[in-house]
Amino acid sequence: GARMEDSLSEVEGAAGDVSDVSEVDNFAPVTQEVDASDLSVRGVLPAGLQGTLYRIGPNPRFPQPEAHWFGGDGMVHVFAIDDGRVSYRNRWVRTPKWRDEDRAGRPLFRAFAGKLPDAPEWSGSDGGVANTNIIWHGGALLALEEAHLPTAVTPRAIDTLGYMEYGPLKGPFTAHPKTDPRTGELLFFGYNADGKLTPGVQVGAIDAQGRLTHYARLQAPYPSMIHDFMATPGHLLIPVLPLTGSLARVERGGPGYAWEPEKPAMIGILPRGGGADDVRWFEGPACYVFHVMNAWEEGEGGQRILADVMVYDEPPLFPHADGSPGDPARQQAYLTRWTFDLASDIRRFTAERLDDTAGEFPRIDDRVSGFRYRHGWFAASHPEYGEGALNGIMHLDMQDGTRDAYWLPRGDITSEPVFAPRGGAHGGAPGGEGDGWLLAVVWRAAAQCSELLVFDARHVARGPLATVELPQRVPFGFHGNWVAE
Repeated sequence: GARMEDSLSEVEGAAGDVSDVSEVDNFAPVTQEVDASDLSVRGVLPAGLQGTLYRIGPNPRFPQPEAHWFGGDGMVHVFAIDDGRVSYRNRWVRTPKWRDEDRAGRPLFRAFAGKLPDAPEWSGSDGGVANTNIIWHGGALLALEEAHLPTAVTPRAIDTLGYMEYGPLKGPFTAHPKTDPRTGELLFFGYNADGKLTPGVQVGAIDAQGRLTHYARLQAPYPSMIHDFMATPGHLLIPVLPLTGSLARVERGGPGYAWEPEKPAMIGILPRGGGADDVRWFEGPACYVFHVMNAWEEGEGGQRILADVMVYDEPPLFPHADGSPGDPARQQAYLTRWTFDLASDIRRFTAERLDDTAGEFPRIDDRVSGFRYRHGWFAASHPEYGEGALNGIMHLDMQDGTRDAYWLPRGDITSEPVFAPRGGAHGGAPGGEGDGWLLAVVWRAAAQCSELLVFDARHVARGPLATVELPQRVPFGFHGNWVAE
């Protein structure tokens, strides 16, 4: 986000409704759950755009002690588009933690650190916040974060149903599972599978009907925050990068997660359906990746794997192991291609930067997830604005090498751009990959408000086809997805 770490202290102190103050920090939470229909639209919404954009992010119900942006309670923002009209609704995900804190009238947890010492004995919740991603799978709408199983919520209304049950599956579950576009399988992993700050990782698959069909456990080279991963038709890739977890460090009063660049990047590759004995570890220089654009296989037998990822020289938002702050100049992510040769005896991977514009939140047309792709998008930082904020949207044509960017006025900030295919998720691709629209919620700094922008996905630089005025600001959040009617 917009130099995210600079705003965390303000999030910690944000209490009550801040929408009336003259200068709003859009990291601060909103306190109202609202419903609004027939929102004002400038421009024209495309006739084929029928469905719902779901977005999710941290929105603390109560100010947290020792707050971290990642730790706020999940709030879902719903933008329903029907026949050129738009309605909006926002709701907290009422996790066990949210319900216990609502009953207590105060916070009971610290981010990453469990219950507060004075939490009442009756509060039996687990600290889950369901705040990172929201997806549709197996006929269910799932709010995700990486320490707990998915939380099911009802479409549109966003009534919380509770944790999903997938047979015997327990414990952590990534906020970035991958849906195989051919089979509908949901591929997942979970780190800290043996407990907090441990090297255990679980992986598996859930079929299109919601049944657990594969499960395995493996041990990473060291405990790491593993936010995203990669999946191809034949393989899973688990990136263990040196944003390390350490119980011993916590016991000394240090950070649970910290940057240790003396450790190498280690990428574990295992065949789909494989287990711990099948993992091969590939090594590279220390770096960090929060988010993956896509990965695919090439060559005879799929022995060459390429992965396009957003690479930081060092991660933002976390200190070094000694507690010292990181270097902001190194905390920008750039789209980079990793290449793995499974046929080689040399277990190292290569890295090639694909674009010199910093950014985050990469997305593709998910109908080509796991396969060679042509169109990709990410929230980009204007190279001349200088503050590192996500001021625009970059479209990359990986086939002809062209770049197509739309830049917001200085001070305005975009969320992750989400692709909505023409013809719906299963209605074929009338115009091929990338035929559809791009939706992004943006923060307008001067007007202190949020708007929803709709672009022609393959012509982003032409600017929005439609701008939807929202009844309430949408705090900076994480991820979203489009669910077609």
